[in-house]
Amino acid sequence: MNILRDHSGEGVTPGEAAEEEALVEQARRDPRAFAPLYARYADPVYRFCYRRLGEPEAAEDATSQVFLNALAALPGYQSGSFRAWLFTIARNVVTDVYRERRTERLPETARDPVDPGPTPEEVMLHAESHRGVRALLAALSQEQREVVELRLAGLNGAEIAQVLGRSHGSVRALQYRAAQRLRDVLAHGTQRGGAQCD
Repeated sequence: MNILRDHSGEGVTPGEAAEEEALVEQARRDPRAFAPLYARYADPVYRFCYRRLGEPEAAEDATSQVFLNALAALPGYQSGSFRAWLFTIARNVVTDVYRERRTERLPETARDPVDPGPTPEEVMLHAESHRGVRALLAALSQEQREVVELRLAGLNGAEIAQVLGRSHGSVRALQYRAAQRLRDVLAHGTQRGGAQCD
């Protein structure tokens, strides 16, 4: 499947949408009934957060925050695509994490971690496994990267448009430009600015 192409039949089927709507209504009446929605979307939300944040711990924290925010906001949820609504929350949480990172300033003594973290070998293995994908995504504009990441998370064009607050046509244009850029990078082996892409 080409993740950058928008297929009108792709996404949630009418039967799945009805089932999802029933789950949402149950969760609105009883927060304990939110578990099936969490089970359905925890992995895609985590993967989205991980692709955006690049760190497993940060992605786990962000995923938890997404579902806490969703549960708190569920009474105000308007019918429509629950998945798009949830990924809008995920996008906002990731943006908040970026803001916090930008404003965080640690004192010199706090920079020495108590936990040494992963070994250099673990860091290298992790970096190697994601280097190619990250290099490709780095060649895209921020808007194009967001569209690709949301497609990788399983959202269709209409849902991406809802998450980004853009028209469906605008999202399709971004997808097209992203696909063109990725083809160029793969064909020529270069990113923006002439850096080599492995």
